[in-house]
Amino acid sequence: MINGKKLVALCTSRIYDPQIHGYIERLNKRLRADNYSLLVFAINSDIYWEEDRPAAEKYVFDLLPYDYLDAVIIMNEKIKSHKIAKKVINASLSHDVPVIIADGNYENVSCINFDYEKGFEQIARHVIETHGVRRPHMMAGQPDNEFSNKRIEVFKKVLSDNGITFDNSMLSYGYFWADPCVEATDELLKRDELPEAIICANDVMAITVSEMLIDAGYRIPEDIIVSGFDGYDEIYFTDPKIASVSCDIILLADSTADAVLESINDRGIHHKDIVPVLIPNESCGCPECNQHPQILKNWFRESFARHNDDNRVLKRLGAFMQTSSTIGEMVSHLDCYKTDNILTAVDRRIFDKESNYFTNEDTDDNPSVFAVIFDSDYPENFKKDTFKLGYSRGKACGNILAPQLRDRILELTESGYPLIFNALDYMGKAFGFVCYYFRDYNISNYTNTMNATNTIGNGIGGYINLRYQRSILEKMDEMYLRDSLTGIYNRIGFRKTFDELIENGTYKDEPVTVIMSDMDGLKYINDNFGHIEGDSAIVTVANALSNSLPEGSIPSRIGGDELFAVVFGKTDPNNIIEKINAFLELYNAASGKPYKVSTSCGYIQTTLSEDFDISQALKQADEIMYKEKKRKKS
Repeated sequence: MINGKKLVALCTSRIYDPQIHGYIERLNKRLRADNYSLLVFAINSDIYWEEDRPAAEKYVFDLLPYDYLDAVIIMNEKIKSHKIAKKVINASLSHDVPVIIADGNYENVSCINFDYEKGFEQIARHVIETHGVRRPHMMAGQPDNEFSNKRIEVFKKVLSDNGITFDNSMLSYGYFWADPCVEATDELLKRDELPEAIICANDVMAITVSEMLIDAGYRIPEDIIVSGFDGYDEIYFTDPKIASVSCDIILLADSTADAVLESINDRGIHHKDIVPVLIPNESCGCPECNQHPQILKNWFRESFARHNDDNRVLKRLGAFMQTSSTIGEMVSHLDCYKTDNILTAVDRRIFDKESNYFTNEDTDDNPSVFAVIFDSDYPENFKKDTFKLGYSRGKACGNILAPQLRDRILELTESGYPLIFNALDYMGKAFGFVCYYFRDYNISNYTNTMNATNTIGNGIGGYINLRYQRSILEKMDEMYLRDSLTGIYNRIGFRKTFDELIENGTYKDEPVTVIMSDMDGLKYINDNFGHIEGDSAIVTVANALSNSLPEGSIPSRIGGDELFAVVFGKTDPNNIIEKINAFLELYNAASGKPYKVSTSCGYIQTTLSEDFDISQALKQADEIMYKEKKRKKS
């Protein structure tokens, strides 16, 4: 709890899946009845059980604000990664936050599970006992798989209870997936006599078996009964509709809510078992059955939403972001109808011009310094001509309730709808998050999150990458145009800068002064004190020249100890030369070196007309400078 807000975090994946969407909606309504706000931390792709790939989007689970949470829920079979689940569990328990596992088993936490054996027994008994099947066949999962083996044992038990003797010819392995199920069904079709029913260990195999039997000329259920298990939404869109057993997502949401409230109240561990719901249907000879019609409508809406114009709009948005010239321009593109109801926060360090965040390993182990760069409720705060980076600078903090974000995030919970968090990443490196604060349960909005998150991540990351590349090119350009010793322009740099001013007509017909400077006694310094001291003396004269010029002047080095400057507008060249000499006198008084640094200067003044010739002007100033040098020597 924080500032009177009671918060529950849900860790899951694929929120646009109609089943997950239905779970979130039901869970949130149950929790809101007790004044809890739901924060959903979601990934958009499968990571799998023991996989250890560096999936950047799993960074979203590092954003949980454990210090302020009242409970954490983990949808184990949706995230799948045991490593992620254990990491979240350990962090929660270390902060004394109750953990509820939906569909999984871990120690020291509350676990909500479906009783899969009882569920499979229901469909097996229904096919064999209700429909009087005496020659059944089972399409199992993988050999030696725990779930598959338990369902095989249930199948054998139901056979025994009905006086049917089991033999190995009654068993095939479809490995839970379509392709291996196709091979197993092909082998069945080669038999002289087919079974009366094929009881499948999951719906994927049931749909595959059904399609292959129909293609082979068999009628379902008249010739062969087919059943599945899991209650996937797809079973309601087949012909015939598949008889199955539903691991009812609504029952799971209700049991999760019960366990959350009980665990918060008594700090205890509450395990719950849910018996799946039998779904008799057309493939076994029963009347048509449709469960949870609203979820089925959402299934259609989600499928339809994938084929609209959003991808084209988001693709253009991402391209505009990447090719923006400033941060403000890049952020302004987020003000789009496809990015309504979002808050985007990033690690401020991505905007460091001196390093590339996405290749810099130093940022990996340090907490983020989050800044809000866009909030669709207040787009006017993020326009390109007034943009300032985030609400406040803030401190390093690695969660969504960092001090600079906290008030706004808590304000968003007041809508009563869940907040959805996705991680932002680019080039395999996470750098921030998007918070979606939809004010409805429209599944089209949930469907949009995956593509919107990818677009925003690639848009910001691409902009940062291109900006860094431009910065490197600018530095290389500067190195090409600047004298490596003194840092002032070399011949090429002077010519480029001067020609641009002439072409633009910036100082046309205005006074122009050309000052030539040649250091005194460079050979003496080189011969007696070394070339390093000679170079140091040249740098000192260059600094004296640069610091004595009016703003807008162009100081340059021709080579050796020869320096010159072009000064635009009215000026007193004698005053400039006096400043140069005063600079060098102060340097000599403080340097403690056994030699003095001085320079001889000459200048000409004229008008920057069309007849002005910079080469001729330099030659004239050089002649005057040498007269001054001779005068000094004499």
